Formats: sequence, structure tokens, C-alpha cells
Amino acid sequence: MDFFKPSLEQLVTEIVAVNHAWKEAKQLFGQNSNLAISLREIKSNLQVRLLRNYAPEKVYLMEDKEADTEESLYGLLLVNPIKSYKDAAHLPIRVAIEKLSIQEREKFVKF
Repeated sequence: MDFFKPSLEQLVTEIVAVNHAWKEAKQLFGQNSNLAISLREIKSNLQVRLLRNYAPEKVYLMEDKEADTEESLYGLLLVNPIKSYKDAAHLPIRVAIEKLSIQEREKFVKF
């Protein structure tokens, strides 16, 4: 395994695990707890790493218009499922704008 380019499967597995931990931390300690904020940031950073290493050939962004949230979200959709996962969680569009360049977003987003 290359530390600087982990496998697609490894990144997806880590994103899913951190996403579950983040949701639990929000429920147990509140959305603005230090733990919840840290886990949210880790998840976002892993998602950006996934996109930069594997998009658009193996993963891409698509706005999830059916998500039941107050803010707009991208789904990180996998071209081919990994284990039983078809996606690598949601990424708020505002976070994508903060962390990805315009060129990256143009390359990674499918409409």
C-alpha cells in the first residue's frame, strides 16, 4: 500500500467508518462538540483525497436533490460498488467549494 495513494477500497472503508462515528458523536455529544467537529473534518478531508486520487474514473460528485437536509449536498458516487457501498457519503456543496478548485469541481461533478 502506498501511504500517499491509499487504495480506493481503503479510502471508501475509512470514509464510511468515520461517517458513522461522526453521526454517533453528534448524537451523543452534540453537533458542535469538539469530537463531532473533528470527525466531520476528517471525513471531508478523506473525501477530498478520494476525489483527487480517483475521480472521475472511479468516483464522482452528483448533487443529491432528495437529501432531507437544510444545506445542499453532493453524493460521492462510486462507478462500481466497493464491498456493499455504492457511495462514499455526502459532502456539503459549501465544503466542496472551500476545499476543491473550480477546475476540480468541473472535472468531478456529473449532472
